[in-house]
Amino acid sequence: NPTESGLTTDVLALYDWAKARSGNSSIIFWGHSLGTGVATNVARKLQEERGVQADAVVLESPYTNIREAAAHFPITKIYHPFPGFEYLLLDSLALNDMFFSSDENVKVLTCPLLILHAEDDAVLPLHLGRKLFETAHSAYKDKSKVKIITFPEKLGLGHDYISFNPELPTLVK
Repeated sequence: NPTESGLTTDVLALYDWAKARSGNSSIIFWGHSLGTGVATNVARKLQEERGVQADAVVLESPYTNIREAAAHFPITKIYHPFPGFEYLLLDSLALNDMFFSSDENVKVLTCPLLILHAEDDAVLPLHLGRKLFETAHSAYKDKSKVKIITFPEKLGLGHDYISFNPELPTLVK
């Protein structure tokens, strides 16, 4: 069964593999949706446990932490009024060691951080990406290393199609 710890360990192993073969090339952690929690976990582990700063982290359609993301996930909204919603759903994530605390991770990162979020994201609302940006921006000493790019609703990129934007390579550079 996938776990937060297991996903983080897997990406660290992938990083080691890529680093051993990449020469002096930069390695950027790019996470989408759930993967944004994994990307910040790995960048923080590298920094704190190995003293290695990630070259950069790009978070596409991110959230603050898995508890807050689950509370805003469309299917869970119908259960909000019912007694026990928080205990049965949200607290069960913590009981299973699922936190994906990007909001805590970005407070200690020092590498360049780029957040990408579409205004019409119906899975993880833009305000979660903005909240994560504000947390990082407040914590970073070098504010120029933290950026957010939002994509207007008229582009129709939603949760899954930011990578289809033809301007993305230029924006990321």
